[in-house]
This record gives sequence, C-alpha cells and structure tokens, in this order.
Amino acid sequence: MQTTSLIIRKRIATLFFLFILGLGFLLGRVFWVQIIRGAELSELAIKNRMRDVPVEAKRGAICDRNGHELAISISTDSVYAIPAEVRKSGRAREIAHRLSELLQMDEVKVYQRITRMSSFEWVKRQVDFEVSARLKKMELPGIGLVEESRRFYPKQTLACHVLGISGLDNTGLEGIDKQYDDLVGGIPGRIVIEKDAVGRDIPEATHRYIPPVDGANLVLTLDETIQYITERELDKVWKARQPKGAIAIVMDPRTGEILAMANRPNFDPNQYAEFPEKNRRNLAIWYAYEPGSTMKITTAAAALEEGVVRPETRFFCPGFIKVGKESISCDQHRSHGSQDFVEVVKHSCNVGFVSTGLELGLNKYYQYLKAFGFGRKTGIDLPGEATGIIVPQKRAKQIDLATMSMGQANAVTAIQLLTAVCAVANDGVMMKPHLLKEVVDSHGKVLKRIEPEKVKQIISKQTAKELSLILEQVVKDGTGRNAYIEGYRVAGKTGTAQKISPSGGYLPSEYVASFVGFAPANNPRLACIVVIDAPTGYPYYGGTVAAPVLREIMRDALRYLEVPLQGMPVQDEGEEKEKLVSVPDVVNLTLAEALDYMRKQGLEVQVEGTGNVVWSQSPRAYTRVKKGTRAVIYLSQVRNNSGQEEVTVPDVRGKSMREVAKMLSRIGLHMEPQGYGLAVKQKPAPGTRVKSGSVVVIEFAPASQNEVQNNAD
Repeated sequence: MQTTSLIIRKRIATLFFLFILGLGFLLGRVFWVQIIRGAELSELAIKNRMRDVPVEAKRGAICDRNGHELAISISTDSVYAIPAEVRKSGRAREIAHRLSELLQMDEVKVYQRITRMSSFEWVKRQVDFEVSARLKKMELPGIGLVEESRRFYPKQTLACHVLGISGLDNTGLEGIDKQYDDLVGGIPGRIVIEKDAVGRDIPEATHRYIPPVDGANLVLTLDETIQYITERELDKVWKARQPKGAIAIVMDPRTGEILAMANRPNFDPNQYAEFPEKNRRNLAIWYAYEPGSTMKITTAAAALEEGVVRPETRFFCPGFIKVGKESISCDQHRSHGSQDFVEVVKHSCNVGFVSTGLELGLNKYYQYLKAFGFGRKTGIDLPGEATGIIVPQKRAKQIDLATMSMGQANAVTAIQLLTAVCAVANDGVMMKPHLLKEVVDSHGKVLKRIEPEKVKQIISKQTAKELSLILEQVVKDGTGRNAYIEGYRVAGKTGTAQKISPSGGYLPSEYVASFVGFAPANNPRLACIVVIDAPTGYPYYGGTVAAPVLREIMRDALRYLEVPLQGMPVQDEGEEKEKLVSVPDVVNLTLAEALDYMRKQGLEVQVEGTGNVVWSQSPRAYTRVKKGTRAVIYLSQVRNNSGQEEVTVPDVRGKSMREVAKMLSRIGLHMEPQGYGLAVKQKPAPGTRVKSGSVVVIEFAPASQNEVQNNAD
C-alpha cells in the first residue's frame, strides 16, 4: 500500500510540475505576443482587415497671364481589385475573362493581377466614361472604381513644350508640370474600409475617407495670343521650308518674362504616346548650335564697352583676313572695302569682326562671354536646360578667338542667346528668364508672386543705347531688311551658320538660319529669336528664312499689345523718292496675278512653296523699297489646329485688338489681325458656326479714318 501511495504522489507531483511548466510557457508566450511583439502584430492585424484605397489629388490648373486655361484636370474612373474578395467569390476566371474583354487587356495578365496575394491592385487606370458605366452594371465581386483626375490640355498642341506632360500616377513628367510638381500636384488622400478575415463587411466598422488636398493653380508669363501668333508663323515656315527643327521665343526684355516659346516638331500632350519621343524635346532650351552672326552682338557689345572700337572706327575688308596660317573670308568672298564699324555690323562683315575680336583679346573676350551667360544655364524654370559648349579658355588660341568673334566654335541655346540680347535691349541689365508669374490657391488667393530678378549689369546704359542704334541700322538698311516693320523701329541681327558634322568639320549643305531682335529699338517692349535648323531650298540665309518669321511675330504681337506706332522713318533730304516703290498686296491672289502686280512695280520675284494662291509675302504689303528689290511670295497653305466643337463667331467690330483677342480666346478661336486700330471687318461673319480652334481674320483701322462697316466681309 505504501508503494502504491508513493507512486500516486509522484505522479501527482509530475503532473503538477508539467502543469506549472505549461502555464509558464503560456504566460511567456502571452508576454511575447502582447508585450514584446504587441505593437507589430497589432499593426499587421489592422492591415489584414483594412482595405486602403488611394485617392489621388487633383492637379492644379495652369493658365496664361490673362487667366486662360492651358492645362486642367478632369475627373475619370480607375478600376481596382481586392484580390481576397475575388478569390473568395470563386469566380476569378470568369471575372478575369469579362474584365479583359471590357478593358481590352490580356486575360492571363488580368487573372494574375486580380488573384495576387496582396490587399489592393490596380487593374486599369483612367478608363473612358462608357467603360466605367458598363463595369458598374456588371457588379463583379472584388472589383471597384475610384475617381481620379486626369490632365487635359484644352488648347491641344499650343505651348506643349512649355506645359509638358503628366503621368497616370498624377506626377509631372516634363515641362512646367514636372518643374512645379510639388506645387501643382497636391497631397493624395485615401479611402479606408474595414473587413473581417474572409473579406466580409463588418457591421458598424470603420469607413474613413481622408480627402486629398488639391494642387495650387499656376499662372504663367505666357500670353496665349502671342503664343498662338508665334506658333502660327512657325507652322508656315515649317511647311514651306521643311526644316529639321524650328524654334521661336518671345520675351519681355525688361522683366525676363517669357511671353511665347514654341518648337517644331510638336505633339499633343493629350495623346503624347502617339508621337515620337523626339517631338517632346524643348529645342528652345535643349538644342545647342553654332549661332553664326547673331553672336556678333556680344562681340560688338564687348568692343564698344571696352573702347576698342567706336561707331566711326574705320576698317578695310578685302574679302578675307589671315589669322596665323588660316584664312577667314566674308560670305561668298565678298569684299566690303573701306567701312566704319556701323557698316561692319550692317554688312555682317567677318573681316571686321575678326579684327575687332583680336584687338579685344582672349581675356576680355572670355570675360564678356561669361558675363553674358554663355557656357552655363540661364536658370529658366524648365527641366532639361542645356549649358551650351564654349571653347575652354586654357586651350583657346588666336584662331579660336577669331572664329568665336564671328559666331563660330562655340555652341549656344536659343534661350541663352535671347537672354544675352535682352541685356542689350534693357540698358545693359541682364534679367533672369522665367515662366511662372503667380501661384494661386483654389479660392483665387495669391500664394506666391514671382518678381523680376536682375542678374547683373553687363554693359553700360550708354553702350547699350549705342549698340541698339547700330542694330537698328541692320534692319533698316543691312542684312536684316526682311525684319523691317512699318511704323516700328526694329533692331536685330541675322545669323547663318554651317552645321557641325558628327564626324568632325562642317556639313556642306546644312545650315542653321536665325534672327534675333527687339522692338521698339529706342524703348524695347519685346525681344524675339527665331532659329530654323536645316531649311530646305535656297536661299537658306537667316535674313531670308528667319527674319520674315520674326517680323510677322513681332508685328502682330506689338499691335496686340497696343504699342503705339512711331511713324514712318524720315528720308534723307538727298534721297531720290522716285526710286522707291510700294510693295503691292498680293495675299490671296493667284500666282499669275501676283507676279503681274510685282513686276509692274519693278520688283524681282522669288516663289516659295506649291499651289496657286498666295498666303504670305515678304516684304509686307505697302512697304517702301527700292526698285529691283527681291520680293518673296509663299504659296503654301496655312495649317490650323482645328478642334471638333462648333462655336459661333461673335461680332467684334468696333473693339480694340486686345479686346478682340480676349473675346475669341474665351471660346477657343484664334485671331489673325490685319492693320491696327479698331476692328472694322471680320471673316467669317458674326453668327457663323465654325469649329473650335479656327482662325478669324480681323481687319483693323484707325477710328478716325474708317467707320465700322455694317456688313462683315
């Protein structure tokens, strides 16, 4: 009995020990789970039962300086899946099949996506309204829709290189949308839904909506009307001369504000994937080229500032100049003979500029080269700006100085060169170019205003005024005659440079034609640069290809801004008036009629393009020129960017150019102005139904000279 009792006690003790050991293990496990890993496991539990659906913020609008919308955000639905709910339904194969048919996606990829071991998956972003409506009717388990915003560009291709593009994930990829993504992008929100372990709704569970914070609106320095004028003229030269690229920028030299920036080729940011990637390159800030004679402006500025030359300094040009063992010639080996510095600039004489550069010296030349901003970024608020290329000063020789002085050897961007020339126009003060004018919240409150930023005083006011007068002579009676605008004093410089070959040296038959200028020369309001890369046909010079483009842009822009006319240039007393003739207006005439009118006036005629109707001419109608002057008539058709929506043409007669531009812009129409003053005629007539994006031709005349006609032509 004692033995049996002892065995029982031992068994009880063993069981009690095992019980205590098990209890200790359980308590230790509870301590480990609740205390040591409590926070971590609690977070995992929340994640397991919470379904977090992201809600992107609405990107802010981008407007021009007058409040016209250039980029906006519109609502669209995106399709998402909750894989746990799809798997629980037992219909994953059926759901994948129906989704693939509706969304036009690969069925296998859809199935893999909606059955992944994750809490949330996007199926397709930003679907059409019809697709989302059909999907709602299907009521597929585990499949839902969430509202997102998508970028929309109501003006289509207008200012596309400035605006850039925005991706599906609501981030800016290029242009202003990328540059100011932190301002315009906003803060995303989310929808939080609580489910049980098998994906069922929990009664009275947490359903939280954390709203997104919409992005701020951006007001740019661009002017929609000036941008349209600029792109209209680029379209003309793009079609007529079929170059590899074309650039035009319009800037206010007093503030550095960019009023227009355009490139060709272009693209529609609404369907940017349908265009070649190269079309999205902003050549105005990216493309570096040898500028040719437009660069002579900086050489002249440095030489005048340093007193190396004066306007009356005499030069002799035999047609070439020797620099060491090398010989540099003027265009077509032309000899300019004896001339002063004003004539050197007017004739774009290489010999005169090489002599000036050599007299200035390497150190001084590089001092001004760097002061004008070449070889570094201007700091314009756009991504992807290039620095250009300048010959390193340490290895520069006299022949490098000679070629740089006439615009070769160094490569610059259009924005660099225009910024430098704007310094001359702005009394020697360089301003930083910029595109952002204001940041405005959704209630219209200005959050930030960008003030003009002075970079530095490069040359004196006296030198700048002196050089402006010299550059005015280039347009009045030099290589820039085709940039002349009746009633405005224009200063500028032509440029024609051979393109560099990828294998070294220069291409024998490709040139970059350019023109840069500002007006009015005595009180500049606008500065403009036009660069045409490898235009086809002859002539290919900046004075014949780029200067007319600048003239048309500047003329219409100045009139749109209501810059007062300055009257006709005064003739010298000894000038024989009978030798000057008025260029006839041949626009819209047939080729035969145009040739007849031109030849009757004693003018030579050069025909560009194909067709039988004249749409543009150079020089402009009624310009006074010498007999024997060559006039160019263009037969290509104007290409318009037409929309699909029809609008009614308003009656704009009796209104100023600025008022007309605003009225037409509001309903998506473009203005093609003729003349100045108040609107007296319009075509199409008031009340006509036309497609959005169409051009309305408006004829303006001084109110004192013409009355508004009752019937529009």
